[in-house]
Amino acid sequence: MKAFSKVLSFVLFTSGILTIASPALAADVSMNVGYVSEYYYRGIYQKNSSGSAGIDAEAGGFYIGAWTADVGDGLEIDGYVGFGGEIEGFSYGVGFTGYYYTGDFDETYEEVNVSAGYGPVAITYSIGEWDGDGGTDYDFLQIDIDLTNDFYATYGSFGDEFDGDYFELGWGTTVGDIDVGFALIMPEDELEGAGDAANEALVFSLGYSW
Repeated sequence: MKAFSKVLSFVLFTSGILTIASPALAADVSMNVGYVSEYYYRGIYQKNSSGSAGIDAEAGGFYIGAWTADVGDGLEIDGYVGFGGEIEGFSYGVGFTGYYYTGDFDETYEEVNVSAGYGPVAITYSIGEWDGDGGTDYDFLQIDIDLTNDFYATYGSFGDEFDGDYFELGWGTTVGDIDVGFALIMPEDELEGAGDAANEALVFSLGYSW
């Protein structure tokens, strides 16, 4: 009940902000739907065959949004808010992200995110707390590299009370208005929470935004 209350509160808050932001701040509002053959997040398996949907608003560098995905035992509902910009090719950002669940799939995660990038390289560092085990601190470092010919590479590493790394190599393009992608997920055996799913996986994805 506590988790459901958090989810409901954030959804109502986000919906209200999005409704106000669009006319008042001339915000750009977009929506999206997607599908993945296997849902992995930060190298950790979540569910086989998962659909998702989201809504985002951006105005003057500020952004706010919500995203939800099927995780089998209920829904994962993410909310995020922050600010980002670019100066002479150098990008930066700071924000907050919350991961909430309507079922018993997992406990709440809430984290602060900071990012920086230049050219094809972007680095994101997150500091958060997981509600499981009475409260567990963690951090996560992610490095993204935009390779040529629509390929990309990602390295992610957990720290503090979580542990484990993963690598991801992917490719994506747009066919008509549909985003199509493939990603090879390569988690290390000690990745926290991966369990028997700490195996390589080739993930197929589809997405549409408007």
